[in-house]
Amino acid sequence: MASIPRTAYMLQIHKNPNQVNKFINQLISDGYADVFVHIDKRSYESMSKKIIKSPFVTVLKDSINCEWGDISQVTTTTMLLREVLAANKKYDYVCLRSGQDLLIKDGFKDFLLSDKKNIYMTLRDVSRFNLGLMNINWPKNTRKRYTTPHPNRIYRRVLQSLYRRGLNIFPNTNYWPKEYSFFNGSQWFSVPLEVAEYMIEFLDNNEWYFKYFENTLCPDEWFFHTLIMNSPYKIDVVNNNFMFLKWGEKFSEQSSPQYLTNLDIPLIEKSGDFFARKFDEDIDHIVVDYFANKTKFSTNQDEKVHILT
Repeated sequence: MASIPRTAYMLQIHKNPNQVNKFINQLISDGYADVFVHIDKRSYESMSKKIIKSPFVTVLKDSINCEWGDISQVTTTTMLLREVLAANKKYDYVCLRSGQDLLIKDGFKDFLLSDKKNIYMTLRDVSRFNLGLMNINWPKNTRKRYTTPHPNRIYRRVLQSLYRRGLNIFPNTNYWPKEYSFFNGSQWFSVPLEVAEYMIEFLDNNEWYFKYFENTLCPDEWFFHTLIMNSPYKIDVVNNNFMFLKWGEKFSEQSSPQYLTNLDIPLIEKSGDFFARKFDEDIDHIVVDYFANKTKFSTNQDEKVHILT
């Protein structure tokens, strides 16, 4: 029987270690995955000892404050990518997920093995409809998440409105190749190991790329999409990351996925996706336990795996 390659999952987490452990157990239950975890620096001391102890799980020793809308999101991802590559294993795929995700359907491993070249991420070409998120050098206080009509949120809209009218008050003056097109989408992705290696090699050899995004707004939703779509690997991109999300309808919720509850279970299962977010056991533990138990220990492989806690 041919050896089945392992998949590397990279998790960015900041809360709810018990819930994160349920997700990790889902991922490693078939014996063909390793999990690499970055814990937000503000939560590291309280969470690091609570994450599952397993030969399949690596918690990064280095940690940073990972802020919404900030380049630290990108830095966190590159830290995880480097840790995966340092493991020096022949992974089939490298998948970025958050600590508030769960598997909602079995079969993702078999799906990945069905075509080992594809890159899975959601994206769109925004070159003709750029709203200035990358062309503006956003002041630090504007790169924060607000769920109410905060003055800084209104200020962001003003800056974008002025940009659309041809006035850029804080232009991003860093180097950017004219032939490069911008792409954006959800930050979560699944890429072959070869592509993960390419991304890190590119960043190491092109310091200008990271520099350009350093003071942009929500660069995590642009950084890797743009890198890949301006590379030879763009032909392998499948515009789907198989992640179920429920978007809010109110002003305060429009730009964020909403917390999922047990009332959403029929809709989640109907989606046919492999993953879903955003779960929080403090808000609804029933839906967390439902999917954690539904997909856990569902291996049909010959290898017997012991889940460690």
